[in-house]
Amino acid sequence: MKIHTLSRLASKTGIDNEMSEDQLDFIDTLEPLNIEARYPSYKERLLKSLTPDYCITLINSTKELHSWIKSKL
Repeated sequence: MKIHTLSRLASKTGIDNEMSEDQLDFIDTLEPLNIEARYPSYKERLLKSLTPDYCITLINSTKELHSWIKSKL
């Protein structure tokens, strides 16, 4: 079974117990973006909410979280 829900993945691996509140909050921010990007009816709304500055913030925060997760492997 494939899992795309970040919070479920974090929970299944147990890494959520090591994550800060900020990291958990960021996952909560990313999850709806994944769902909205996967379904055409949501794409228009998603595109309107993604300003250049917001995208830069999301990318930088995602890189930081990715690096942190890799350091735990």
